[in-house]
Amino acid sequence: MSIDYHDPRASLPVAPEPYRLAADFSHSLTLGLLANGFPGSVEFLDAVEAALAAQLPAARFKRYNKGNPSIPASDALLAEISGECQAVASAYGH
Repeated sequence: MSIDYHDPRASLPVAPEPYRLAADFSHSLTLGLLANGFPGSVEFLDAVEAALAAQLPAARFKRYNKGNPSIPASDALLAEISGECQAVASAYGH
């Protein structure tokens, strides 16, 4: 007797595209770290900053917190981040 297995993965609707970083990490730059406002997001970014700082010793970090996880970041906050940072990572907590 043979056993047939069903593969539940669907085919991809579009072909994946390679991701290219827009920021140049070969020199000093400012990285923004944006917490989404959920509990734990700030603490998670503490760990992210420590890990990134170990790999990018010349990097500077700016911290942001949108404060309310149920709404998008405001245009003013996004403008502030884009004006002060060359790259940004956002984090979800829970």
